Amino acid sequence: MSDSNADYGAFVAGFLIGGLVGAATALLMAPQSGEETRAYIRDRSIELRDKAYETADQARARAEEALEDARERADAAIQETRIRAEELTKMARRQAEEEADEVMIDDSSAAAE
Repeated sequence: MSDSNADYGAFVAGFLIGGLVGAATALLMAPQSGEETRAYIRDRSIELRDKAYETADQARARAEEALEDARERADAAIQETRIRAEELTKMARRQAEEEADEVMIDDSSAAAE
């Protein structure tokens, strides 16, 4: 899961850097007036900001899903451990009772002799 998140983060970083490099190249290669260039930069920066917010929201949602999944797995493991501990406790009690009964029988037969 960690590798997947790292790959996703690298992809997003590459996407944003590529977008910035592409925008800079377009500005340098296409002759425009200063006003048009400023409008273009403003529009692209708004688009990039919105994309960054969207990506952050998606990452947050994925993190929340992963957290909920981890909580559910932990709860299931805790419940399973409790059940197993109860079973082992019951087995130990039964075995202790059997041993105690066996000792009592041995003591009774020794006293009778």
